[in-house]
Amino acid sequence: MRKFLLILIIPVIASCSTLKSTSAVEVSEVLTADLARADGSWAGVATISQRSDGVFMSLSAEAPAAGTFGMHLHAVGKCQGPEFTSAGPHWNPDMKQHGRDNPMGAHGGDLPNVDAAGDRKITLEYQLPNMKLSGPAGLLDADGGALIIHEKADDYKTDPSGNSGKRIICGVFKSGNKS
Repeated sequence: MRKFLLILIIPVIASCSTLKSTSAVEVSEVLTADLARADGSWAGVATISQRSDGVFMSLSAEAPAAGTFGMHLHAVGKCQGPEFTSAGPHWNPDMKQHGRDNPMGAHGGDLPNVDAAGDRKITLEYQLPNMKLSGPAGLLDADGGALIIHEKADDYKTDPSGNSGKRIICGVFKSGNKS
């Protein structure tokens, strides 16, 4: 029996030596947004993290119903209901048109659609390409930035908002910490 166990254990131990250790990812800045519905009720939280391997957004929210929803980063850090127009237009530091499928796009604030199943839960981990968090062209400029979730899916091409409908959830990004 011992010989049998040794025959099984030796290859397992040998294979462990070929595993690569992952280096720790350093986080230098975190922005958080508490998300609310038009009636002011809590809808979730979004986080944007400046990490050594890029800028990432995480989302954990509850949709009003099952379905697919468009979402965008908006240029103004203000969420006054019920329509959230106070968040201004999409964050668009490069002055492009809307949508990843638009030959003249995409806005810096264009994000992927999110899906909510029957439990209405939305989760997302997404890398934000070419994102600046601060400075004149950063999301946190003089008037801040917000995340908006819309009532319908984004078609990824129609300017200015992808036919995504009303703004139904909003959250203002605030600096959490800097290292």
